[in-house]
Amino acid sequence: MKILIVDDEDQIRNIVRMYLAREGFTVKEAADGKQALEIIDGEQFDLIILDIMMPEVDGWTVCREVRSRWGVPIIMLTAREDEVDCVVGLEMGADDYMVKPFSPRELLARIKAVLRRTAGASGHNTGLVGKPDGIVNKLIEINAETRSVTISGHPVTLTVKEFDLLQLMVKHPGRVFTRDDLLQGVWGFDYFGDTRTVDTHVNRLRDKLGKVPGCPEIIRTVWGVGYKYEVAE
Repeated sequence: MKILIVDDEDQIRNIVRMYLAREGFTVKEAADGKQALEIIDGEQFDLIILDIMMPEVDGWTVCREVRSRWGVPIIMLTAREDEVDCVVGLEMGADDYMVKPFSPRELLARIKAVLRRTAGASGHNTGLVGKPDGIVNKLIEINAETRSVTISGHPVTLTVKEFDLLQLMVKHPGRVFTRDDLLQGVWGFDYFGDTRTVDTHVNRLRDKLGKVPGCPEIIRTVWGVGYKYEVAE
């Protein structure tokens, strides 16, 4: 497994690199966002650990650029215990976040948890309805193998988590999912965050679906309970 650690603090990069190397990971370093983007353009990684506050190009910009082109998992680092930083990172498509200072052991646990979740999410589908590699109905086509979504003939670009949320709900039309159901089904039982992450990603998913011409509101809120996929008439 190959991991990129992006942080302008030499000490943090060194500690993370040494700890992960002992666990069998191959680790590459970048001291700022500009260098990180140059490295990512030429190499493939299984996961990126990305600091927010960096010179030249910050972590927000790197996360946004990575998410627009690749599905590699991202764990963001922040020096502030500020909920806004965490929420913004998740909204941009980060898979998890950690507040500095942090324990290398906890970082390792989060890395393994994210890799387990994304490995399962990117594997071949085993139980989708409609066709072996996806879901098809009058409105929506989901290809699990290519992880692509088309609505009324229009391709929709989704992040890893947005795709997983949509796929899970479309597989079970009409079923009401609690936030805990979605958290466990998409993020996994070992996720360290809370259910607000679900609301953030569902809202972003709805925004993207709402921009598709002719797409009705298919992700409905069931007040006091959670969300459901409502089959379009």
